[in-house]
Amino acid sequence: MIGLRRRAAPRDDRVVHLVAGRCLDYPSADLVADLPSMRDALAEQRDSVAATALASLVAHLGEAALSDLQRAYVDTFDLSRKHALYLSYWTDGDTRRRGEVLGRFKTAYRSSGAVVDTHGELPDYLPMVLEFAARIDPEAGAALLQEYRASLELLRIALQEKESAYVAAVVAVCATLPGESPPDRAAVMEMVGLSGPHPTETVGLEPYDPRLLPLQPVSSGAPTGVGS
Repeated sequence: MIGLRRRAAPRDDRVVHLVAGRCLDYPSADLVADLPSMRDALAEQRDSVAATALASLVAHLGEAALSDLQRAYVDTFDLSRKHALYLSYWTDGDTRRRGEVLGRFKTAYRSSGAVVDTHGELPDYLPMVLEFAARIDPEAGAALLQEYRASLELLRIALQEKESAYVAAVVAVCATLPGESPPDRAAVMEMVGLSGPHPTETVGLEPYDPRLLPLQPVSSGAPTGVGS
């Protein structure tokens, strides 16, 4: 008798976006408690390169004490301008134009009928954009991620250079977008020259406004919708 094979669940980028967003936010007890369900959700995304990459980070987060996770997170994201989680920082830096760009993120949220609590974050905060793509408007969210593909790739490269476990989340997000990731910064710049936003020459360098990164650990509560 021929056994029945369980059919793999169709690829669902919303799962990857939601889990990646949770993992890239400040670690909390709620996150640790949800790791088993996140692991199971990723396991259902069989043959998904993005889910496989992200599963390694979920496993890593489940193996460490919460206090250690929080210290590592602060060291990686809060104390280093090189790993900014604000998408438009990589392309517009601390410039006047950035205010207009942030307004476009808010417009995208509102156009989808969402009322999102930013928890004091800027609207281009990557975990917030990922939750928007996962829970509210996958098409508009994916469009924002694609528009700021260069920012994602530069963040990915910076985290790879730091040998941070968090790079798996960014690798996973990039894997949900069209095309392969550029191998280095020069290739990212070439990609930007063809389409998308154009990074400034001051990316990751002075002058830098420290207000763009949280001085204290951000709230662990995941946004459920975008406020004004």
